[in-house]
Amino acid sequence: MADMRVKQPKGVKLNHISKIYKDPKTGKDFYAVHDVNIDIEPGTFVTLLGPSGCGKTTTLRMIAGFESPDEGEIYLGGEPINALTPNKRDTAMVFQSYALFPHYNVFDNVAYGLRLRKVPKDEIQRRVTEILALVELSGMEARMTNQLSGGQQQRVALARALVVEPGVLLFDEPLSNLDAKLRVQMRTEIRRIQQKLGITAIYVTHDQSEAMSISDNIILMKGGVIAQMGSPTEIYYRPNSEFVADFIGECNFLKGTVKTTAANETVIDVNGHPVSVATDGAGKASPGAEAKIVLRPEAIVIADKGMLPCKVELSCFMGAYQNYHVRVGDTLVKITDNCPINKKIFNVGDDAFISFDKQCAHLL
Repeated sequence: MADMRVKQPKGVKLNHISKIYKDPKTGKDFYAVHDVNIDIEPGTFVTLLGPSGCGKTTTLRMIAGFESPDEGEIYLGGEPINALTPNKRDTAMVFQSYALFPHYNVFDNVAYGLRLRKVPKDEIQRRVTEILALVELSGMEARMTNQLSGGQQQRVALARALVVEPGVLLFDEPLSNLDAKLRVQMRTEIRRIQQKLGITAIYVTHDQSEAMSISDNIILMKGGVIAQMGSPTEIYYRPNSEFVADFIGECNFLKGTVKTTAANETVIDVNGHPVSVATDGAGKASPGAEAKIVLRPEAIVIADKGMLPCKVELSCFMGAYQNYHVRVGDTLVKITDNCPINKKIFNVGDDAFISFDKQCAHLL
């Protein structure tokens, strides 16, 4: 396996890309993707994330060449590729449906793209053997694909895409047909293989935990435009809108009024109580303005004393954590209290307080 390496991975650049469709009901044109600009570094794993109809799959299909942009230009490794057909692009796609040939065995499924490219027979043998070892399917060459489990079929589809040594590997919701446990296992495998080969990968999913666990960067889309781009950590802890905060993980929003702003801290009045939030630069809002604090459930501490009074509405033991719903003023706040075994457990109807570190809160 020592000589298994990808040729030079390529970067992908989308320059003011738009795709226009006609609405079948109204007959009017609408933007499925609108003025999207993305610059993907070679060798990185980037996920297009978002709800159904946000434009993520259309964007991927434009990179692959299955759809043509109506506006803008796509570059692969610095070369414009709008005019190239899918088979002329240095990309390979792993589909949701696997798209395997049922009348071919595992070896022939994986070798298919190499035979189309007229690769010599002995090199096909070497490359298919190597790639099957990489996806942990050695010894299964002669099996028919209908004799394989879903996870094994997905590995064959991955091997078939990798064996042609593409500059960019594209994934269209590849794990959505697998059960939950297998999805976690396969996403870890995909990330392992991508890192081992150093290949550029662009991955489409609507599953935020999948995106968080495998990506160098996430591009979150909504209504055909980019809502936010950044590392999983940036998007989780520094969302730029309520939509982003709510889409990535569980979230609480506390409303208040700005009292004071300083270089790295803003004080918010929440129901008559001062609450500090760490801010970058000279605060985001001026005194008197309305503000919204983004708080993750695991960032909140519940205790007998603290910042904000609350009333417990739900207290549920979940094993690894105690799950609380508390009412702060008119707002329902969800709390994940990790490892509750040595802590006081609050019951429904109890009065308590919540607190949080100002670094763990984010101001919208």
